Amino acid sequence: MKQSSSVSTGIGQKAPSRPESVKTAARTLSLFEAFAEAQTPLSLTDLAKRIDAPVSSCHALVKTLQTLGYVYVLEQKKRVYPTKRLLQIAQSIASHDPLLESVSPVLQDLRDELGETVILGKRQDYSVVYLDIIEGTHTVRYAASPGDAKPLHSSAIGKAMLGEESGMRLQSLLERLPLPSVTSSTITDRDQLLDDILNGQRRGYFVTRGENVDDVMALAIARPVFGETLGLAIAGPMERMSRHYERYRETLIRHGDRLASL
Repeated sequence: MKQSSSVSTGIGQKAPSRPESVKTAARTLSLFEAFAEAQTPLSLTDLAKRIDAPVSSCHALVKTLQTLGYVYVLEQKKRVYPTKRLLQIAQSIASHDPLLESVSPVLQDLRDELGETVILGKRQDYSVVYLDIIEGTHTVRYAASPGDAKPLHSSAIGKAMLGEESGMRLQSLLERLPLPSVTSSTITDRDQLLDDILNGQRRGYFVTRGENVDDVMALAIARPVFGETLGLAIAGPMERMSRHYERYRETLIRHGDRLASL
């Protein structure tokens, strides 16, 4: 069974008060996420419900996107679906990403050598955003998506980012850091989390055991790449990751050093 990861997109949730332009931008993104989730044309009423917007506002948004060529309307049942315009734009952007273009061969080699899912991430305030995912080749594997955001305290890359701090800076960051319980194994005690980060610093790598996704284990390191501190992780089912722990650890560090030498 494929292990999956998800992040809240705001679909179907009440959005906090925000400037109208920001709200419109959020609704636009939620609209495309709604189609990705439904994987079928949607009526205006259904679409409005999925993005938690008034039908009138949803209608205006759809009309604008239709005019710009991002969606089209099926006249028979008045249902809406995206065109490939957004896909082409996204592919053009992704194919010219200067960072991922350079690091992707290393990520691919790491995945091919271990067969586990490989994750590249970067800290954004109190979370980590996944920049790239190379999904594992095993039938049972961890799955995530670029753009997923994970808490610093419950994700392996997040811990690696915390491990970049030391002394009073680390203490101060941990005091401010929200520590929600993501799973029953998430570390939510600040002293225990500090000990875990310090142990990771001494080892030179960081570990999560079911703290972000049940029954998933991950190993992560942080490395400087083109002046940016990035996190590199491998993740998979707890049993398999534990069984190959030493080989996985050594291979991760070796490929992380390749990233740092780019």
